[in-house]
Amino acid sequence: MPSVINLLLAEDDAILADALSAQLRRAGFDVEHALNGAVAEYLLMKRPFDVAILDLGLPMVDGLTVLRRIRAARRTLPVLVLTALDSLDDRVAGLNAGADDYLPKPFDFPELEARLHALMRRTRPASSATELGDLRFDRDLRRASVRGEPLELSPREWMLLELLLSQRDRVVTKDQIGQAWALDRSESGGTSSIEVYIHRLRRKLEQSGLSIRTVRGLGYLLEAEAAKA
Repeated sequence: MPSVINLLLAEDDAILADALSAQLRRAGFDVEHALNGAVAEYLLMKRPFDVAILDLGLPMVDGLTVLRRIRAARRTLPVLVLTALDSLDDRVAGLNAGADDYLPKPFDFPELEARLHALMRRTRPASSATELGDLRFDRDLRRASVRGEPLELSPREWMLLELLLSQRDRVVTKDQIGQAWALDRSESGGTSSIEVYIHRLRRKLEQSGLSIRTVRGLGYLLEAEAAKA
């Protein structure tokens, strides 16, 4: 596990958030705080956090909605739901929306810390780097290379490749790509430009031993060329 863990804390109670952030930092976490769901969703889409703590009762965009949207784009991000909503229905709704763990308020910090480390052990790979074919992709360092040569990717190309890699051997739909891009304002063009970015990414992966196959009516599939029939 890394010496510093990047954590997003989405909590609208400013007093609780300040106290909890201080405790988490003393425990070795690098904490970014979001006061509402809109900011939480934006940060989770833009930054490579290692783990997230998400309150369900967030203003602007509720926590369940944020969780569902993030799950569509980042399936492997560990998310701990921290909330005063503790009925059976609330717990089931949170887990069904994609939470990895659920801790009701009030809580003791040592239990929260232990649960976070348990989540990291279960969900974080030993290395943030993924190697497939001749492609090396390091999510945390934001670096990609093919046969040792750096791969220059725009923000949307990066998100697209990250999504395809996280879902390799499974089809990625246009809706999933659109959700991953939803809060990105660095490049113009909506979901209608997906084919353009797929074409660009295919060209950049030509020497990688990988290909992006169009599955008509469904979406796109990243596969090793040797595995094709």
